[in-house]
Amino acid sequence: MPIDPNSNDEPRVVKTDAGSIDGQNKCPKCGATDISLNTKTGMLRCNFCRHEFKPEKVQGLETDITRLEGEILGSGAQDIVEDTDNVMTFKCSSCGAEVVIDTSESTQARCHWCRNTLSINQQIPNGAIPDVVLPFKLTKEEAQKQIEEFVGKRKFYANPQFRQEFTTDNIMGVYFPYMVVDVNSHAYFAGRGEHQVRMYTRGSDNNKRTYYDADLYDVERDFDLTIEGLTVESSSERLDKSSNKTNNVINSILPFDIENAVKYNANYLKGYTSEKRDTNIDQLRPLVDEQSKDIARFAANDTLKQYDRGVSWKTEQLDVKGKQWKTAYLPVWLYSYQEKKGENSILHYVAVNARTKETMGSVPIYMPKLIGISCLVELIGVILMLIADFDFRWIFLLLGFIYFFIIYLRYRNADARHHHETETKKNMYNVKQVDHFIKRETGLPNGRIVGANNTKVSGENITQKVMDTLMQK
Repeated sequence: MPIDPNSNDEPRVVKTDAGSIDGQNKCPKCGATDISLNTKTGMLRCNFCRHEFKPEKVQGLETDITRLEGEILGSGAQDIVEDTDNVMTFKCSSCGAEVVIDTSESTQARCHWCRNTLSINQQIPNGAIPDVVLPFKLTKEEAQKQIEEFVGKRKFYANPQFRQEFTTDNIMGVYFPYMVVDVNSHAYFAGRGEHQVRMYTRGSDNNKRTYYDADLYDVERDFDLTIEGLTVESSSERLDKSSNKTNNVINSILPFDIENAVKYNANYLKGYTSEKRDTNIDQLRPLVDEQSKDIARFAANDTLKQYDRGVSWKTEQLDVKGKQWKTAYLPVWLYSYQEKKGENSILHYVAVNARTKETMGSVPIYMPKLIGISCLVELIGVILMLIADFDFRWIFLLLGFIYFFIIYLRYRNADARHHHETETKKNMYNVKQVDHFIKRETGLPNGRIVGANNTKVSGENITQKVMDTLMQK
């Protein structure tokens, strides 16, 4: 039975911070509290005696997605309580002094008397403490090299002021908040598909037309599907991908190796900044549901290779048997540059996945130079059109526009995104296929079946609806 979001059945909450202790996290070998991440090993290390701690995994969450039933929540994924006090006061167990920690900015502070470090590891309902954290793997030096190589390939059309001011010395390591979802589901698709058997032309000169013959089939696909680690931003600021923002480049460096995430410990954040979650599950649910359908649709495509003219699905159904939500801090090295455009400005980002080195960014363009060279390319196109001798020589008139578009995309990368439909881990099993031949169609004017939608991706389009919901909070 699919999960009904309006059902009175309460989700099962797994306490992912069980055993976590606020206050001093002491090294078991020497008792020191100066502990930080060793990026080479992925383990926490005492900076006094150099002892390293084995990472601790979260207990209680379902690891076999095929067994998921109902809805399971990591305790860090529960709804944010708006009036939660971000400022917390702790008494230092070493000297007795009172230490204040503003959880909106940090989850650690040093005692101003004895210099011991105090940490917040128990979850509080303001979105600051997630269920899991994926530690940084790339060093700052490695990230700097990635960003310098990315920008170095885009300096020709870069804004001169940007070229002059560009430096990677100020890049920041940031833990961004994400919601990670596992889904156990059953999918059913029904529609029609076409297989091309012949392509030919009729007519002559300007009246020449291309036609196709194709075999038409009734197509059905019925299968079980598990989705593991579907990842969406849980910060409203990062979800906002309006035209004056370059947030999309941060989204595009997904996926992360979520399976290596460990139980949250504030010491993983030492030396890095973090951004707390400000969205709840019900606000993100439409986005997750739509992206899950995309994943199911593309999973079905693995069984549709013979339908080279596409498939037009009339029925698309995804019944969710079980779903598991958990919050995560995921590591990103981030470079930012604010470009002034008169009274307006645009913030450009270059982001590096601190686990995989995947890099994407937006570089400010010097438009006079790009427009000037595009006009030169257009002039060359006009000349080629005048001297060429074939029916479609008018296409040379588009050269300048095509050149401008290619360069703009290469520098701004406005179309960059995480391809959740193909990059998310999934497993399809118990597959049942129906391929029933109907008839051979001849003289078709289109190269694709009418209404082809088997490669449709709708999980990105719904982001604006999510933003509208968040704006109404």
